[in-house]
Amino acid sequence: MFADRAKILIRSGKGGDGHVSFRRELYVPNGGPDGGDGGRGGDVIFEVDKGLNTLQDYRHRRKFAAKDGSPGGKRRCHGADAEDIVLNVPEGTVVKEAQSGKVIADMSGDNCRQIILKGGKGGLGNQHYATSTMQVPKYAQPGQPSRELWVTLELKVIADVGLVGFPNVGKSTFLSRVTNAQPKIANYHFTTLNPNLGVVDLEEGQGFVVADIPGLIEGASEGAGLGHEFLRHIERTRLIIHVVDAAGTEGRDPIDDIYKINGELEAYNPEIAKRPQIIAANKTDVIYPDGEDPITRLKAEFEPKGMKVYPISGVTGAGLKELLYGVSKMLQEMDRSPVVFEQEYFPEDELIYENLPYTVSVEEGMYVVEGPKIEKMLGYTNLDSEKGFAFFQKFLKDAGILTELEAAGIKDGDTVRMYGLQFDYYK
Repeated sequence: MFADRAKILIRSGKGGDGHVSFRRELYVPNGGPDGGDGGRGGDVIFEVDKGLNTLQDYRHRRKFAAKDGSPGGKRRCHGADAEDIVLNVPEGTVVKEAQSGKVIADMSGDNCRQIILKGGKGGLGNQHYATSTMQVPKYAQPGQPSRELWVTLELKVIADVGLVGFPNVGKSTFLSRVTNAQPKIANYHFTTLNPNLGVVDLEEGQGFVVADIPGLIEGASEGAGLGHEFLRHIERTRLIIHVVDAAGTEGRDPIDDIYKINGELEAYNPEIAKRPQIIAANKTDVIYPDGEDPITRLKAEFEPKGMKVYPISGVTGAGLKELLYGVSKMLQEMDRSPVVFEQEYFPEDELIYENLPYTVSVEEGMYVVEGPKIEKMLGYTNLDSEKGFAFFQKFLKDAGILTELEAAGIKDGDTVRMYGLQFDYYK
């Protein structure tokens, strides 16, 4: 089964906790601190596997977690770093944050491997906290917490040219004639349920990749039929071949067909509708000489709009060579770099203040701020350094804690307590 979409939960590894211990040697009754540092938690990494063409592996398993780092040990022993978890995906997979739909990574072009969630850093052992005034530190830094994120994976096929058109206009037959693809062909609507890729081989390296986008219907842009499932696959193409039944064998008007399909493209993504189009007026082998020539009608309607019309027959092969060389010529004049979606969501920045539960209360004239994530933040922030304290102040501001304190009536000089830390508030 072809799977081009999945929703999964990914989790990075927690950093190992630093260790509290003291040297115990013969004749050294009061040895100094020797607690080791914790190991790094595992990263969540996405990597392109050229042998994959589906997201089937992610349809039945939904949770993927890296391992946690090991805690530090005695005698300055460093905890082991955890292994990263590597998730293999087909080229062209776009990783998005599930709730907002923003792009985290586009696994195409030069981007073959990307860290999506970094594992937590290991905490420092108590050996790092010895000072001239604190020679017996009984505190070690906890490891940074793990991070979780729901992401959607969308496979958008990578092709130079996309074939669009109503069902049964002959796209699959066209693809089988001009490429090495072997799509299943039958005479009923929604024949093609998977996007088919084929390579057109022309001399002097002027070949290109064609994607047969399954037959669209009216309302596809609103999700009718399987519209949304298919339209995403045309987002990377740089040129569109609009295949139309010029003979009207199913009783439809070819000109009306083109306008309807272009209307669906416009509704789904206006950028796609602006891309260059070539019209392949198919089934010329069953056009009868009596009456108005549909090819003449199509040319009169669309060529003034910049859409060249090529009469072809997917059955007999007539006109295919001219069409393919016309497409190749247009592609040579266009930018050949792949369409790659820019990153819009940065987990490292977004997750630090996400869902931060805390309480602000007043006890005996002192303002008390508590919350599990605040405790962790204090645990791995070095407040003795200027940089660490500046980071902590930014954290209080960005998390909304300073605003909450001001709303509670705090004034300059009042005392704030956060677990074991106390400081005077000054705006």
